[in-house]
Amino acid sequence: MDIQILARRFYDYSKYNKGLSPATIRRYRQVINFYSNHAGITEIEQVDRENVRELFYHGRAERQWTTNTYICYHKSLIVFFRWCVHEGYMKTNPVDDIEVPKLEKRIPSKLNKQDAMRILEVVDNYPYDNKFLRYRNYAIFATFIMAGLRKKELLNLKCVDIELDNLSIFVRQGKGSKDRVVPICYRLADALKRYAEERRKLNITCPEFFASYTYDKGFTHSGLVRVLRKIIQASRIKFTIHKLRHTFATLMLEGGCDIYSLSRMMGHNDIKTTTIYLAANIEHLRDQIMKHPLN
Repeated sequence: MDIQILARRFYDYSKYNKGLSPATIRRYRQVINFYSNHAGITEIEQVDRENVRELFYHGRAERQWTTNTYICYHKSLIVFFRWCVHEGYMKTNPVDDIEVPKLEKRIPSKLNKQDAMRILEVVDNYPYDNKFLRYRNYAIFATFIMAGLRKKELLNLKCVDIELDNLSIFVRQGKGSKDRVVPICYRLADALKRYAEERRKLNITCPEFFASYTYDKGFTHSGLVRVLRKIIQASRIKFTIHKLRHTFATLMLEGGCDIYSLSRMMGHNDIKTTTIYLAANIEHLRDQIMKHPLN
């Protein structure tokens, strides 16, 4: 059986039966194509433990895969071959016996309070062509730093999701296809309100909250990348959107937020994911060590 035909059936199953996201299916496609091209196979009958093992050896030894990349390939292939076994195209799963390296536990990279404030200052004072761009870009970066949204979650926000009266943002189908409500502080609410009023003056009617200035449609990923590069250059602070999310988490802990509430705001499945920010928050640890009875 042609492996690409099987793969297309597997993608359809993943999309329509399991409801997986387009990003996950793209990852499956990339991994399966890489494996079949590297092993030089076209039929599912050619798959065996040896050429699968050789793929992981090649990735780890020659392509210098990180542990995350190794685990990503392992998860993608084991799910695909498990489906093939279930559908009767294979007898055994060749990935079952392949060990997975232990994932390193790294402290999340984040910015300190001064750098976060510096970024907001640069965004607000950047020489834009008009007020709309100033208010929109400030609202975007303030949302990343003060609400901890992911990039995709922010770009997917609709006008109806912003509830300024209730001081909250409704995140629709975030990571893991989960909805959540994120409370917002007064400073962020003011930034969002200022942008919303300017957007209304320009008669922008698209349902997406963050909109393009040139076209009446939602702000795009490529547009956000261009703005990000300008702010990095102007502020001379190297950061990513995800680092701003880490910054939000550590600043919240520094401010005294409890770990359970932070986990809810971040949209984590497991509170263990959130506890890693405790290691990154030296202020929180310093406060705790001061409780030593011999201090």
